[in-house]
Amino acid sequence: MLAYSTIGVSDMDAARKFYDALFEEIGAKVLFERPDGGFVGYGVAPGQPMFGIARPYDGGEASPGNGNMVAIAAKDPAQVKALYDKAIALGASCAGEAGPRLNGAATCGYVRDPDGNKLNFFCMGG
Repeated sequence: MLAYSTIGVSDMDAARKFYDALFEEIGAKVLFERPDGGFVGYGVAPGQPMFGIARPYDGGEASPGNGNMVAIAAKDPAQVKALYDKAIALGASCAGEAGPRLNGAATCGYVRDPDGNKLNFFCMGG
């Protein structure tokens, strides 16, 4: 069910060094990176759950909870949109409308649940 989880970091260079070396132990590597370097996703193979590190999107200080997000796997862009729409209908707030990201490499729909937890409905491809 999970596509990837993200943690916020304050120093991407230091975090990359740490996680590159750490995940080498389990055969995980960088599978994708946002062009501005603000997000790096690690995994063992495309289509398998990933772990991401990111500078918090809101520009705030990274701390446990700020920059953290749970991505929920969807089978295709239509399901991303359906999950996003349902979450909004159930009381979530928009944190980024459903649509293609990363030059079409992925489709995402971001919401904050009623408690403020950030979720991303996610599939590869646009």
